[in-house]
Parts: sequence; structure tokens; C-alpha cells
Amino acid sequence: MIFLIHYDPPAGRILTYKKYDASERLKAREERLAIELDLFRQGIDHHEVVLLEAENEKNIRITHQRYFETPAEILESMRDDLQKRTSKPLNASKKIG
Repeated sequence: MIFLIHYDPPAGRILTYKKYDASERLKAREERLAIELDLFRQGIDHHEVVLLEAENEKNIRITHQRYFETPAEILESMRDDLQKRTSKPLNASKKIG
């Protein structure tokens, strides 16, 4: 599957999210280009427009988590993963990294 994502980083929002079959690659590329050109005409240079390919949406949500979750949610997910690996509870007030 191919996923088209138009993301506004300052707002932390997905503005466009579409799925395409692999056979629709050209259509997905054309739509990405249309969005990019529209943003250019509007003078918007801080948005991200990407095409991602994966077996399913679940994989995209794992590999490109920042498009779907807030920084706080990502941090909590990282804490959970680290806790599972170490089997030790982490203090939420401690910084990771």
C-alpha cells in the first residue's frame, strides 16, 4: 500500500491522509505533486507532503509515529517499550536520553 500524508508540523496535524494500492502509484505521485504545487503557490514552505509505502497502516503508524501521535504520546510509548525491555518501572518525571 501507498500512503499520502500532508502534515502541518507546527499544528501537529495531518491535513490529508489517503491510501492507494501499489497499482495506483502514479495517481499517488500526481496527487502529492498537486499538493506540493498548491503549497508553493500559497507560499507555504513548512508543511510536509510524503508518500510512504508499507504492507499496512499499522507499519506506517510504527515507523512514522510522529504523524499520528503527539510528542507526549510518543514519549509515553517509548517509556512503555523501555519498561518492557528492562522490566523496571520508570519514573515519569525522569528524562530519557
